[in-house]
Amino acid sequence: MHQQKRQPELVEGNLPVFVFPTELIFYADDQSTHKQVLTLYNPYEFALKFKVLCTTPNKYVVADAAGAVKPQCCVDIVIRHRDVQSCHYGVKDKFRLQVSEQSQRKALGRKEVVALLLPSAKEQQKEEDEKRIKEHLTESLFFEQSFQPENRAVSSGPSFLTVFLGVVCIAALMLPTLGDAGSLVPLYLHLSVNQKLVAAYILGLITVAILRT
Repeated sequence: MHQQKRQPELVEGNLPVFVFPTELIFYADDQSTHKQVLTLYNPYEFALKFKVLCTTPNKYVVADAAGAVKPQCCVDIVIRHRDVQSCHYGVKDKFRLQVSEQSQRKALGRKEVVALLLPSAKEQQKEEDEKRIKEHLTESLFFEQSFQPENRAVSSGPSFLTVFLGVVCIAALMLPTLGDAGSLVPLYLHLSVNQKLVAAYILGLITVAILRT
């Protein structure tokens, strides 16, 4: 005899619930945002019952607060804000969606969605822009503080090439000038007056560069 496959027993409260969006934002100055839509998805192979609960039900109207979702389907839940007042600005309310099998009462899973009323979309955008600018300035300041000591360490002191050129110029000035008699230095190492003037000029530039570092 073939044994019929049984669906594994689901543990209460452990079933993942898929809802979009996970946050509802209402703007007082924009009536088009006073109505929001929550979409509940059922990716499972069995039907689900759902129920929508709210921490402040007097502030909202929920169309179809309870119903069913067919397997691998979705359902839209319309939520309207009916108490748009300044005293509610910034107050976070919560909606809880509970799902269960149609043949059972116990809740297999639940999901909370935050609802928030703000005075203006423009003000919210302005605050987000200001926050983004502050974060950018903080990152820039951190970058400067982190890398400035290294830059100072790298730039402190003359480079090897500068020191080498300085030594060459000093050696050139110490060599005999063309026409000096009785010098033990080979003739090809005798420099002209113009060559020594160039060496002295370069040595002066190197000295200024070293003093500035």
